Amino acid sequence: MNSTAKKQETAVLVAITTQRQTAEQTQEYLHELAFLASTLGVETVRTFTQKLEYSDNRTFVGKGRLEDIKTFVSANPVDMIIFDDELIPSQVRNLEAEFKDIKVLDRSLLILDIFAMRAQTAQAKTQVELAQYQYMYPRLTRMWSHLSRQKGGVGMRGPGEKELETDRRIVQDRIAFLKEKLEKIDKQSVTRRKERNRLVRVALVGYTNVGKSTLMRRLAKTDVFAENKLFATVDSTVRKVVLDNIPFLLTDTVGFIRKLPTKLIESFKSTLDEVREADVLLHVVDISHPSFEEQIEVVNQTLAEIGAGDKATIMVFNKIDAYHPKKEAFDEVIETEEGEVVVEQTKERVLEKLKKSYYNGSAEHVVFISAQNNENLAELRDKVFELIKRKHYVIYPNWVNMPLTDVDFAE
Repeated sequence: MNSTAKKQETAVLVAITTQRQTAEQTQEYLHELAFLASTLGVETVRTFTQKLEYSDNRTFVGKGRLEDIKTFVSANPVDMIIFDDELIPSQVRNLEAEFKDIKVLDRSLLILDIFAMRAQTAQAKTQVELAQYQYMYPRLTRMWSHLSRQKGGVGMRGPGEKELETDRRIVQDRIAFLKEKLEKIDKQSVTRRKERNRLVRVALVGYTNVGKSTLMRRLAKTDVFAENKLFATVDSTVRKVVLDNIPFLLTDTVGFIRKLPTKLIESFKSTLDEVREADVLLHVVDISHPSFEEQIEVVNQTLAEIGAGDKATIMVFNKIDAYHPKKEAFDEVIETEEGEVVVEQTKERVLEKLKKSYYNGSAEHVVFISAQNNENLAELRDKVFELIKRKHYVIYPNWVNMPLTDVDFAE
């Protein structure tokens, strides 16, 4: 009998080390790229790196590395080649010519595919489709096979008009339609947010896959989809929560990532408005990730770009149950009469030092939790209450603290 199981696609990943990107960072980015690919069910079979001052304008990598890749894919079953940076249109055309029947993708297209797979609401689907067409437009090179079969058609092709020009007009029309559709949806979203203006708003932000949705489930006692994959959540989820008789709105937003496509940020403007208009941000960080500090910088930079970098923020370091500090980074050397003695630090002391370091930095509030194991959520609840209470009494100066029976935080 013939198997009906879908064949798992395979990929080769390609990245370069430049003046602005160290070899260690390149390996970390490739690991993340492999995670992105696996989210789409693609297996990574080989990675290629090259040290270059700048990417090659023609084929991204140099001639020698390009030949290495061609040799590997000719000897092994490979379905696609994925590049860790966004390729310019000419690079795509040249690489497709080099690799013939093997698909050529870049990081941006991979992320767009994941967003398309994850989008559930009409708004998210429209946002993703718009970003896809905007990405596609400058890269059109006889991409639509259905048009190659057209010899004419009413309203489809003018006298002497080339197929590529037809493709471009169709894509332009589709982009205009999606923008108009998104404007209507955005107006509805603005109306809904105005109706919620009488409640304090708290937004969960952070790098993708840091546990925002799991934390949302714990805090709001609600079923929110959570999965150990990148961009498990694309649609914003808003829930009403009551903490010590003060109600507020808690929003789970889409995760950020390095090299997030600009067009995707533009398309998700209305979704990011949930962050812009929030009163308090919970910046969730996966402290068990080896590059959590760089992820913090990515999120802070994105927040600054969308105009939300100065909001009251609680730094929520999540996944302390999986955190294992590097021994050599935190051991203390103490001078004694016998000489220098190395004192090994416990996990608790290391976390306390980290907390102090972030207090001394830009964070006003810091808490370490495990959303999965309900660890230290009471401390987080106290810090959230401290901030929402201030804002709530600005909105309702004559608020009477009467018992409410709404949803409360989970213990």
